[in-house]
Amino acid sequence: MGQQARPAVTPLGIAVLALLEERPMHPYEMFQLLIARREDVLVKVRPGSLYHTVARLAEQQMVQADGVDRDGNRPERTTYRITEGGRTALRARIAEIVRYPAPEYPMFPVALAELHNLPLAEVIALLRERVGHLEADRADVATMITWADERRVPRRYVVTLPYLHAMLDAEIAWVNGFLDELAGGAMPWETFDAHTGTRETDHHHVWSSGTEAAAPVARRGAIGTAPPP
Repeated sequence: MGQQARPAVTPLGIAVLALLEERPMHPYEMFQLLIARREDVLVKVRPGSLYHTVARLAEQQMVQADGVDRDGNRPERTTYRITEGGRTALRARIAEIVRYPAPEYPMFPVALAELHNLPLAEVIALLRERVGHLEADRADVATMITWADERRVPRRYVVTLPYLHAMLDAEIAWVNGFLDELAGGAMPWETFDAHTGTRETDHHHVWSSGTEAAAPVARRGAIGTAPPP
């Protein structure tokens, strides 16, 4: 028989296993640490989903109960520790994610692909608003970088922060460049009826890809593997 497939580890599962690699702890302590370390910027962290993830990892024998304690009148809390199987799965999953760029299907490119369905003035206003939000996010990340530097946190533990800052820099630069094109009239746009708001059909500028084979690639902005010549 072939080797049994390793169960997939979710992003929250990675975070849980990484915490338990530090030391045994109970789920609520995990939740508190994730929030304190601002890892909720990287993964969606909710108490319910975290408890569910721990239970799932226990079923998969990646973590196991290490004891039960009670603090005063509070309910009993189960402390978990990582197993050798969990440690192996954690390292393998990290390596897999780093090695292979995987489609993550972010929402912004979907909206960009269909942006022509909105009037130009609205598009410009929306993009300018987005830049404001991105700049606020970048300032927040910069604050976290400064906080870590002042406390001499080893850079290997916060390498995500400069990465996020660089990604925000890149998106802000791209959106601002796109805005310059739109506001300067360098990119022709759809025409909308001023009264009804509906898009008018332009019979004078019909886009053509040239070949049927090229159409799917051109339509999606040449994202993905190009077709063979």
